[in-house]
Amino acid sequence: MTEADLEKENKNIARQYKELLRISYQTLTDDDKQLIRSAFEIAVDAHKDQRRKSGEAYIFHPVAVAKIVASEIGLDAVSIAAALLHDVVEDTTYTLDDIDRMFGETVARIVDGLTKISHLKKDMNISQQAENFRKMLLTLNDDVRVIIIKIADRYHNMLTMDSMPEHKQVKISSETLYIYAPLAHRIGLYNIKTELEDLSLKYTEPEVYEAIKSKVEDSKEEQQEYIDAFADIIDTSLKKEGLNYTIKGRMKSIFSMRKKMIAQNVSFDEIYDKFALRIIYKSDKQNEKFLAWKIYSIVTDHFTPNPVRLRDWISSPKSTGYEALHITVMGPKGKWVEVQIRSERMHEIAEKGYAAHFKYKHGNQKEQGIEVWLNKLQEALENANTNAVDFVEEFKLNLYSKEIFVFTPKGELKSLPKGATPLDFAFSIHTEVGMRTRGAKVNGKLVPLNTTLNSGDQLEIITSNQAKPNQNWLDYATTARARAKIKSVLREEKKSIAEDGKEVLRRKLKSQKISVNEDSINKLVSFFKLKTSLDLFYRVGVGSIDNQMIKDFASSYNNAFISFFKNRMRKNPVPEDIGKDEITSKYDTLVFGKEEEKLDYKLSQCCNPIPGDTVFGFISVTEGIKLHKKNCPNAISLQSNYAYRIISAKWVDSSQEEFRVDIQLTGIDNLGLISDITKVISGNMHVDMRNLNFNTDGGTFSGKITVVVKNKAILKKVIENLKQINGIDKVTRL
Repeated sequence: MTEADLEKENKNIARQYKELLRISYQTLTDDDKQLIRSAFEIAVDAHKDQRRKSGEAYIFHPVAVAKIVASEIGLDAVSIAAALLHDVVEDTTYTLDDIDRMFGETVARIVDGLTKISHLKKDMNISQQAENFRKMLLTLNDDVRVIIIKIADRYHNMLTMDSMPEHKQVKISSETLYIYAPLAHRIGLYNIKTELEDLSLKYTEPEVYEAIKSKVEDSKEEQQEYIDAFADIIDTSLKKEGLNYTIKGRMKSIFSMRKKMIAQNVSFDEIYDKFALRIIYKSDKQNEKFLAWKIYSIVTDHFTPNPVRLRDWISSPKSTGYEALHITVMGPKGKWVEVQIRSERMHEIAEKGYAAHFKYKHGNQKEQGIEVWLNKLQEALENANTNAVDFVEEFKLNLYSKEIFVFTPKGELKSLPKGATPLDFAFSIHTEVGMRTRGAKVNGKLVPLNTTLNSGDQLEIITSNQAKPNQNWLDYATTARARAKIKSVLREEKKSIAEDGKEVLRRKLKSQKISVNEDSINKLVSFFKLKTSLDLFYRVGVGSIDNQMIKDFASSYNNAFISFFKNRMRKNPVPEDIGKDEITSKYDTLVFGKEEEKLDYKLSQCCNPIPGDTVFGFISVTEGIKLHKKNCPNAISLQSNYAYRIISAKWVDSSQEEFRVDIQLTGIDNLGLISDITKVISGNMHVDMRNLNFNTDGGTFSGKITVVVKNKAILKKVIENLKQINGIDKVTRL
């Protein structure tokens, strides 16, 4: 590089720095400017010998990321400084202690979080990618600005990816769609989310992207003519009311149009709502809502509205802070057009996300918007034991899902993801309410706990001190918070039952002259084809491993010991784990869909799932249902391209399945009989009575009880105990 080129480059770097200060969304104090200046100088020094793949000086990248943070996201001086320094610790000789000493603890903490994300593995299958996503979210424990700056970093990388090899472009774009676009959406950075999706499409489907982009460019003039025609019709009425406003048109994103073309199976020309109109008006905070509805009234006086397409996010803002009125009207030339009505403040929030909240708040209130979101995110992160892939899928659902608004019995409004159930609502009120849920009323009527809620529903949760979560609740709950709490309780209950089972097993083995030690427990686990000793103790606790089964083991164990001893005596030793079967999971029954149906299936050869693996079904054209592991190399491709052919699947433990059984009883009627019967049933662990129906005639009675049990051993015990009750003549299973 010549001296003249270097001088030109240095002037460009200085110009970029000045522009960074000029375009900052926040008002910068002298101290702020000094902080940014110091960060800039350190970044220039640290990266002085580095160049990007394109050949330009590396410093242009952190400056560009800082400009995105300053202008498009609108964060403060601390964030801008951290953005300038985000690659310094990872790529240069500067240490985290240096950053702490020069810029303080907050900047150092953010840079540390960004460095940790950069150190995560780059070559990932879906499982590793999911784990990386979780680790990235966990950096929010330190500072939410870590994620925001990381999104800005990814945005600039996507803008400057042309010099990379094609396979890297596709990989980075797929990761962007999978992780960064939904995160940007959830934080409220709609513009950046849209850009990330469009740029990803540019590299994953370049021909499709260019074709749609070309058609969008060609229709710009036609779009402007339409906006002018729309504005001319309502302009006089709006001005008559003294409103100060602008009307703008916004073309829908290339990515969203591509999605519509696929979902509706139509061509570009057949999409009717290619762009939205925005009416942005000036107003003080006090009159915003009044003026929005006034504009709504004027627009619908001139154009017929579609009543089912009204969205009022002014009375009930989205959890991201988004506020606006959306209406769809029959516009000029007989075309449906979406009209978004926003004040200038609402428009800033829509453009900048949470950062715009800061501008309109003071002191401690400034951070409140982000704090609310952070708290919700923390709940999803509380359960560190969740499988990483499940975590991502659940969390992505909560990121992307549309919201519904429901009411408490006192009329308080609550926001939930679309598809939420009364159980999700119960846990959103308080963990204890969720744990004690016995039933739910929606709009005054008793409904099942897996009922899908709709906006406007009013809910009342019925609680009981005797109620507690069971395995079925995992099928009823959809939100990450509720599922994490339920799983936690079920784990604790299993441990408690296992403790009792361990003591029962110790006594039964003692009667068979076998000591409970590591060797005997390992052989029991192997004998019953289980995974862990916890599974063993639990099954003894619930009775699915009974006396006879333990006797069978004892016989096998003692025979193996005698055989082993004889071989040793002949000086021909055999391995100590003689006869040990391969340890596989007891999760031996596969069920599909929400109804948990048992269907025919084939194992896919690409990932060879075995019982116990987390799996999903793919409905193939010629071979029926093919079973794949969730971390199968083909999983992302199948789930992305053929989502409509995916069917949920899971292995269930036959020893933990619950069975509904009807028991018929006959005998002589006497006082307190029903009380005795209910005592016997409630006194048996793991039995749930669902129905009780008795008739008496001439001193005799007949009755039917419906119970839910985990296995035949428990049912047998219940029937035997019922037979012992005075007055009962016959007990039979129907």
